[in-house]
Amino acid sequence: MGTDSLSVKVYFLYGSKPTREFRKEESKWFGGKLGGHAGIAIDSSGIVNFLPNGKLHIFPRRKNLHSQWVVSSEESFRRILGGNADSNQLLIIEIPVSKDEYLAIDSVHNSYLENCPYDYAFMGMRCGAATYDVLAEAGIMPRQGRFLTVTRFFYPKRVRKKLIRKAHKYGWHTTMHKGTERRKWEKDRFWFI
Repeated sequence: MGTDSLSVKVYFLYGSKPTREFRKEESKWFGGKLGGHAGIAIDSSGIVNFLPNGKLHIFPRRKNLHSQWVVSSEESFRRILGGNADSNQLLIIEIPVSKDEYLAIDSVHNSYLENCPYDYAFMGMRCGAATYDVLAEAGIMPRQGRFLTVTRFFYPKRVRKKLIRKAHKYGWHTTMHKGTERRKWEKDRFWFI
């Protein structure tokens, strides 16, 4: 595999709420339109993503972490929020990377899968901030302290927005899977996709 062909794919599920007509048939999701989910894949073995494991803490704890990094197939990733995999709105941003960046993400993934470094907490690390953290650890995004990462990337849309801008600027490949019309999906301002 030549270094020109190396890339990572960042997956974003969009937050949503049921439309008025389908409130009884469609379930509410955690976070509603400000919810969503994020994860990263470096090959076909799955999408590595950060999830709660146990009771949700409001503030992060240093001990008794209720968090886990998991590997999900694309279908199971698309069902994490609920509903059918095909009915959920998904954006995939493919980022070309150097061999060193590719190996760094693989190393961070393996390390985090073995030993989760932080707690999943409402006012702490969640999937958006954790996805940014992996990209920063690999040198793809600028590093920031934990506090700034949490506050700047409190939910997935903020990371997605940043990566959409970069995708537009650098011509990165994007793939959009539209969601069902039975739900109101969060929107992005920059549509070139």
